[in-house]
Amino acid sequence: MPRLRSGFTTGACAAAAAKAATLALLHGQLPDQVEIPFPDGNRHSFSLHRCTVQDGTALASVIKDAGDDPDVTNGAEIIALVSLQELGDAVAIRAGEGVGTVTKPGLAIPVGEPAINPVPRQMIRAAVTEALQEIGKEQRHLTVTISIPNGTQLAEKTLNRRLGIVGGLSVLGTTGIVRPISAAAWTATIDASLQVARAAGLQEVLLSTGRTSEAAAQKLLNLPEEAQVMMGDYLEHALKAAKQQGFRRIHLAGMWAKVLKCALQIPQTHVRHGALEMQQAAALLADLGLDENNAATFATANTAREILQNLQKQGRADLVQAVCLRAKQYAEQCSGLSVKLYLVSSEDGILASI
Repeated sequence: MPRLRSGFTTGACAAAAAKAATLALLHGQLPDQVEIPFPDGNRHSFSLHRCTVQDGTALASVIKDAGDDPDVTNGAEIIALVSLQELGDAVAIRAGEGVGTVTKPGLAIPVGEPAINPVPRQMIRAAVTEALQEIGKEQRHLTVTISIPNGTQLAEKTLNRRLGIVGGLSVLGTTGIVRPISAAAWTATIDASLQVARAAGLQEVLLSTGRTSEAAAQKLLNLPEEAQVMMGDYLEHALKAAKQQGFRRIHLAGMWAKVLKCALQIPQTHVRHGALEMQQAAALLADLGLDENNAATFATANTAREILQNLQKQGRADLVQAVCLRAKQYAEQCSGLSVKLYLVSSEDGILASI
C-alpha cells in the first residue's frame, strides 16, 4: 500500500501568504515562492497562487494542499492582505471573508476574536518578522487580514457552528503539517467540544459515534447544543476526556457495530484499529447466554449487522440488552463516570437503552 502524503495546515498556508504579501508591500518584490519557519525548527517552501499590490495593500495567496487527508479545506485559497498601520500591535491579525469569529467560551481563542488559533498566529507573526529581516526593514506596524473565499460554505461541513465559531472556518494547526487521516485532528475536536460544553456550565454530555446516533438520542434527551459531542471512533479518548473535563454523567449513543465493539472493550472503534472479529462477538454472546450451536453459527456471520438481525429473528432482545450492559460497564470503567447508553438503528431510532 503506498504511503499517504502529508500536507500543510491552513495556518501554515496563511503564514506563507502573509510573508509573501509583506515582501510585496515593503520591497516591491512579487515572489512566486516563499519559505517560512515551522514550530519544530524546520523550514518549508510554498508556491504562491497570487501576489499583487494595489492602493497600499498587498495580497498574496496559497492554495492549500492537505496531502492525502480528507480535509474540507483541501484546495481552498488562503489569502493574506497586508497593510501598514500607524499604531497598535507590531503585527495585528484580523479575520476577513470566510474566517469565523469565536462566540462561545472554552476555546483556545477568547470570545469575539477571529477563529485563528494560537500556533497559526505565532507562525504568521514569525513569517512576517522574517520577511522584514530579509529586506532589512525595521519592525513596522502591520495589519494582516486572513481570508478564505467560500469559507462560509465550507464551514457548514464542519462542527464550527456547534463550537460557537460563526461566519466561516477556523485557521488551525499545531505543527504546520497535516498528517493523513489524522487522529490528532479528531481528538482535538473532541477536546474542544468538551471544553465548550464545560464553559457553558453543563454537567452532562452526549457522546455519539455519528449523526444518526446523535439525532436519535437528542430527540429523546433534548440537551443543549453544546452538550452534543461527535466522538466518531475515538471511544476511549472521548470517555477519558469527559472525565478530565469534570462532567458528572455521559450519554453514549451508537449503532450496533460500535456498541458491540465497546462491549468487547475495543478502545478505538474504526475498522482499521479495532477489527471486529466475528469469533470475538460470538464468544461474547456465548458468555452472555447464547447456546454453543448458535454461537458457532454467529461466528461465521459476515457483519455485525447480520449478528443483530439474527438475534432479532430469534427474539433474543435479552442478549441485545446484555451486550448494551457490557458496553455501558466498559464505558463507566473507562471514564469513571455514570453512563447511560443508547443503542440506535437508522431505521428504528433507539432500539435499547440502559
